[in-house]
Amino acid sequence: MNWQSYIKGFKSYLQLEKSLSGNSVEAYLRDVGKLVNYLEVAKLNLNVEDVTLEHLEGFVKSIHEFGFDAHSQARIISGIRAFYKYLMVEDVLSNNPAELLEAPKMSRKLPDTLSLQEINALIDSIDMSTPEGTRNRAMLEVLYGCGLRVTELVTLKISNLFLDVEFIKVIGKGDKERLVPIGSQAIKFIKMYKDTVRVHTPVQKGEEDFLFLNRRGKHLTRMYVFTVIKDCAAKVGLQKIISPHTFRHSFATHLIEGGADLRAVQEMLGHASITTTEIYTHLDRDFLRSTIMQFHPRYK
Repeated sequence: MNWQSYIKGFKSYLQLEKSLSGNSVEAYLRDVGKLVNYLEVAKLNLNVEDVTLEHLEGFVKSIHEFGFDAHSQARIISGIRAFYKYLMVEDVLSNNPAELLEAPKMSRKLPDTLSLQEINALIDSIDMSTPEGTRNRAMLEVLYGCGLRVTELVTLKISNLFLDVEFIKVIGKGDKERLVPIGSQAIKFIKMYKDTVRVHTPVQKGEEDFLFLNRRGKHLTRMYVFTVIKDCAAKVGLQKIISPHTFRHSFATHLIEGGADLRAVQEMLGHASITTTEIYTHLDRDFLRSTIMQFHPRYK
């Protein structure tokens, strides 16, 4: 069998057995495609069974020299490992050459956050006298109030709003569903948007269930949300570089600073591993100092 046959089988494995989303499947296939391309350029006419750890290390060296950063290298290596794990599952190989393949060490970057005062200033800067402003206010209230990813926000469905019990159902990465509490502020502005703006928007076919719509009746794009946030930042003179994900970082950080359980935050953010959530446990020095002064017996 040739590489393409194995790759086709790998695609089916990811779709059927791993139940990955279309975007995730395509990302894995691109990673394997990079390996195949490297072997062709290096004129290494190797069958799948003939590739060794040394060949894979050469591939990793090539993507490093090509300019991929450590994060991108780690992701590509993860895709290659998944491919070889599939080959082992299918008994194509008796030894896994990717098992000892080392990924670059990742520096753990702490995410930027906004203070509650900065969040309030950004949201309050929106002009509520326009239909777009009413929608954008509701949008940012949900973004911060529920800690959503930007894709989760723009694809939020009306049928997944359970406002009477203060929950929304979110479709996250890998099409995984989770229930997230929603507060009174976000509920208030969602209802205001639905009752005064959305009800007058001509909705295009197939878009009926999306909550946030543009003037043409289609659901918003990710880039539009970025633009709204950048405009708000410019209005209030905020110097930080922010994005929709900054609201998510702030949501998690403010919860943990307030004493929320890490497992509960993990569930609300939709993280598969609590290790991912732990990055939000960074706290500013003033908060740490006030905490130790309040609770440590030698500081009282």
